[in-house]
Amino acid sequence: MTDLIEVNLKRANFKEANLEGARLIRANLEGANLEGANLKGADLLMANLERANLIRAKLEGAYLIKANLIRAKLEKAYLKGAILIGADLIEANLEKANLERANLERANLERANLERANLERARLIRANLERANLEGANLRGADLLEAKLEKANIIRTKLEKANLVRANLIRANLERANLEGANLERANLEKANLERANLEKANLEGANLKEANLKGTNLKEANLKDAALYEADLQEANLYETVNLSLDQLSHVKTLHNAIIDIKLLIPLKEMYPCLFEVPEMQRSPSIKTFDL
Repeated sequence: MTDLIEVNLKRANFKEANLEGARLIRANLEGANLEGANLKGADLLMANLERANLIRAKLEGAYLIKANLIRAKLEKAYLKGAILIGADLIEANLEKANLERANLERANLERANLERANLERARLIRANLERANLEGANLRGADLLEAKLEKANIIRTKLEKANLVRANLIRANLERANLEGANLERANLEKANLERANLEKANLEGANLKEANLKGTNLKEANLKDAALYEADLQEANLYETVNLSLDQLSHVKTLHNAIIDIKLLIPLKEMYPCLFEVPEMQRSPSIKTFDL
């Protein structure tokens, strides 16, 4: 086992090196070249890897607790099962990286690039992902309890059965994201873009959807108990068989034009709030679709 505790290896060249199981605790690897290196099971506790090149590096099961990975290059890196608790990954590039089952609890991923990364079943509890790029990433079954995702790019991201309880998604872009069966209880989605997103069977109990864009969103069988829908755009949304959705909640939305609504809610809504079904601005639209229960 290589023992390099607290060693200064700034800008060192370890390209394709075999450092499996190496002890690099608090080592200074700033700007080091570790492209394609084997760091499987290595201990990099509090190591400085700022701006390091870790492209295609093998870091399966590595210990990176509180490591400094600011602006590190981690494209296509293999981090399956890696421990990154409290790690600093601000503006790190993790495009197409494999982080399956990795532990990123309380990690700072602000403005990090995680496009098409694999984060399936990853642990991201209280992680900071503000303004991060998660477009096309796989977060199926990931734990994002109380995670910060404000203004994050989550377009076409796979979030089926993910845990987003009390997550902050203010102004996040979730266009066409798949959140089927996800738990968004008490999540903050104020002014978020959920256009054409799939929220079928999702739990949105107590969620804040004020001024959210839900145009064309699939909310079939979703639980909307106590969800705030003030000024939400539900144009063309699928609200068929939604659970715990009340007349009072829908009376505060911006529009229901061309939405799919259960007949038990449609009739009183059209009688009491006909303006909700008018064509928004200059749009043209076919008549509203309904389903008898």
